[in-house]
Amino acid sequence: MNYLAHFWLAGSRITDRVGGLLGDFVKGPLPCGLPADLASGVALHRQIDLFADSHPVFRASRRRFSANRRRFAGIIVDLFYDHVLARDWEHYHGGTLAQSTAGYYADVACYRHILPERLGRILPRMCSDDWLGGYAQLQTVGWALDNLGRHRLKSGIALVGAIDELEVHYAALSQDAAEFLPAAHQFSQRWLRLRDTHLTSAETES
Repeated sequence: MNYLAHFWLAGSRITDRVGGLLGDFVKGPLPCGLPADLASGVALHRQIDLFADSHPVFRASRRRFSANRRRFAGIIVDLFYDHVLARDWEHYHGGTLAQSTAGYYADVACYRHILPERLGRILPRMCSDDWLGGYAQLQTVGWALDNLGRHRLKSGIALVGAIDELEVHYAALSQDAAEFLPAAHQFSQRWLRLRDTHLTSAETES
């Protein structure tokens, strides 16, 4: 899943939401030098990614792309699902997308002193250019994929122009997202409930 979906799926706790973003920038065994509450948010991020990779709807979305883009289809689907989430934000979350993303940026900024170097570098641009809100426009998704293909991923040139296939499969991919996003939300909420129950039990025992 991509940035906006991880924020949404992380729920109401700030450390879970920030950990949801950190998950794309922190590698290796947890806690990776992070405070326990942020490390738990990263753990949720990783579980959501595993859930997505094994989900039949997500896999069906990946198979919609041509063979030359299949290697990077997971990235394309991640960004497209963020597009659907942003496009239909009031349906999934309530309130306006602009208010929500402003809150997310403020949450992350509170932890700027411990952000990984690469995230610290891009955070100002993420906020000023409103990357999360921009996903509501398919053209922004196309630009992001082109940028990844040209500048970020080795041998990622197949991502350039992927918006053409997104436009062809737009209706089918939108239906996939409409099936997948509620399932991912149920999964994340269940994971958080189990975690919090475990933490409460441990505190009671101590």
